[in-house]
Amino acid sequence: MTVSSTRTRTKEPDQACAEAVDLARAAIVAIVGPDQVGEHVEVLADGERIVTHLFTCEDPAYAGWRWAVTVGRAPRSKLITVDETVLLPGPDALLAPPWVPWQDRLRPGDLGVGDLLPAPPDDERLVPLVALEGDDAVNDWYLQDEGPADPDELPAPGRSRVLSAIGREGAAVRWYSSEHGPRTPLAHAAPAQCVSCGFFVPLSGELGRLFGACANAYAPDDGRVVSADHGCGAHSESVIWQATTRAISPVIDEFGYDMVDLPGVSVEETVFEPLSRGAD
Repeated sequence: MTVSSTRTRTKEPDQACAEAVDLARAAIVAIVGPDQVGEHVEVLADGERIVTHLFTCEDPAYAGWRWAVTVGRAPRSKLITVDETVLLPGPDALLAPPWVPWQDRLRPGDLGVGDLLPAPPDDERLVPLVALEGDDAVNDWYLQDEGPADPDELPAPGRSRVLSAIGREGAAVRWYSSEHGPRTPLAHAAPAQCVSCGFFVPLSGELGRLFGACANAYAPDDGRVVSADHGCGAHSESVIWQATTRAISPVIDEFGYDMVDLPGVSVEETVFEPLSRGAD
């Protein structure tokens, strides 16, 4: 039976390595000069007989950064050597923003005058458009892997690609969740939805089932794509909607009456007794 033992690293810094402050400072000064190295800040234990000395960085361009010098010694040896020197950010260091890959750096609205942003050939938002030979070439347009195209979505001459299902879905989600969708204070306060407005111009194709363009010059969404269940105060029928939803005052009937029994007098005696007397 064999028992395997693992050596655990101590959390306390090695005393001999911890006292080698001058050695660590000299290693940094030899690289950057004495003006760049400030006071000794801290000693960190990295393992058995291995510690890291931290010094403040006096370079104005690296405020809050620290020079880190790692030193160590061999077992049963009193000779301390420098293992590594590096500049590390401290708790208050000014850091650069997280790195973003170049293909993901462009954001909506970044495209300016004269800028070009061609869609890559493998853009999943687009699919190629193929014209089949036949008598009626216009009606023989098909979307690859998408089935027959909607006649309203047929492109103008010269277009080789159109929106794919992924492209349409992405646009629908983006538009519906924007400030031109139904979940905005403007839409909640509107007298009615855009679908019943005379200024609502539905889009063609599948996107037209839920979206359209606003053509009201006085509306805040004029010239923008809005959802059918969006709305604003410039609704074309806002006056009619307000008139139909106006509270109606209750009407009191002052001419009608109900027959009730009173103590000592019944309804039957009041109605039928005079009739019986007249018959006699």
